[in-house]
Amino acid sequence: MTTLYGIPNCDTVKKARTWLDDQGIAYTFHDFKKAGVPAQLDTWIAQLGWEAVLNRKGTTWRKLDAAQQAAVHDAASAAALLRAQPSAIKRPVVEWDDGPVTVGFAPDAWAARRN
Repeated sequence: MTTLYGIPNCDTVKKARTWLDDQGIAYTFHDFKKAGVPAQLDTWIAQLGWEAVLNRKGTTWRKLDAAQQAAVHDAASAAALLRAQPSAIKRPVVEWDDGPVTVGFAPDAWAARRN
């Protein structure tokens, strides 16, 4: 089954959930705030690159001081930050039932996957 990872009050996650519901795609929702960061974080970073998984445009990143931001320079340092600050993970992360992992809401790309 497809798994959607995120936080429920995130507008992008809300859009993604609505899209999945409208398309009739069954999925489970993993709330980073309640369930924490899953062990799959390392797999996401390995598959997509830490730069894709880290949300540098979000409030959590912008609230970090310059030293904390500068300390994120590779996969290991990014993973450590993301475990400590789950809201810095770009959302949503989707583990599709057929294997691939995607980050961010891209309805056109998601629709193309179904065809």
